[in-house]
Amino acid sequence: MLETLVSFGQMAAGSRAAVGAPDRFTLLAFAGAVLIGGSNVVAVRLFNKDVPPFFGAGVRFAVAAAIFLAIVALRRIPLPSGRALLGAVLYGLLAFAAFYALVYWALVSLPAGVAAVILSSVPLLTFFLALAHGLEPFRWRALTGALIAIAGIVILINGELTLAIPTASLVAAFGAAACAAESGVVIKHFPPSHPVAVNGLAMAIGAVLLIAISAVSGEDWALPDRAFIWGVLVHLVLLGSLGLFALYLFVLKRWTASGSSYQFVLLPIVATLLGAWLAEEPITSTLLLGGPVILFGVYVGALSHGKVAAPATRENEVLAQRCSST
Repeated sequence: MLETLVSFGQMAAGSRAAVGAPDRFTLLAFAGAVLIGGSNVVAVRLFNKDVPPFFGAGVRFAVAAAIFLAIVALRRIPLPSGRALLGAVLYGLLAFAAFYALVYWALVSLPAGVAAVILSSVPLLTFFLALAHGLEPFRWRALTGALIAIAGIVILINGELTLAIPTASLVAAFGAAACAAESGVVIKHFPPSHPVAVNGLAMAIGAVLLIAISAVSGEDWALPDRAFIWGVLVHLVLLGSLGLFALYLFVLKRWTASGSSYQFVLLPIVATLLGAWLAEEPITSTLLLGGPVILFGVYVGALSHGKVAAPATRENEVLAQRCSST
């Protein structure tokens, strides 16, 4: 896995080749990333039952950061400096500290399926934020596909929204989605660095701040006392961070960044099914109607482009840096 992370990171940072419609290997990698990303939402929900949310998030990223920075040291990958360092710090503050503080806290009481639905708004929020920052042109197809997918998501989750869900948790989840979207837009303003180094540094910053928030909020620092929850932590670190990172770098090398970002739209299907199975969360028949609508929105927004020029190197870099933060 170490060789894969480094070599894919180099390819993602330097690729300018044209890409067409994704081949079956790219789609398989994309599907794997969606499955891992959806399972992450459920895993966090399960982890929160035994470990305080801020402390749990801090522990996860402290371990993941140590692994990433070990790769940096072993392979002598240069750390960001100058303006690139500032970009990495801001990315860490938004994508790991703020995003995960809000997500982990929201998932204490928010069903995994509902949380995934809210997080699936990230591509649409990114679209509008990129327009507001003047970084991307307006594209009707991307907007149409995102809106169709959001309509399917509303259908999918309609039954679950009848549950008693605290308003503060919903607001926190939407705030997390906004932080994820803004982190991708903000970092475009800074010079690129190797994504392994950026993620290692950003995760370390996030871990320190999350543990600090945990201390200030008075959480009881206690590690899991069940083998199952330790297994959940291993999943979140190895598959949920490193594995997802490697898969998305592979996808970014062979597909567009806009197409790759649709992982967020597909997360509710995986999270809802796994949440019903593993966390015994309720599931409604609206999944059977909303799921196909979501898939059609993904097709319109990401799969129906035909052959296009590859996104700029910087766009690939941004998605490569963000891929492990799901």
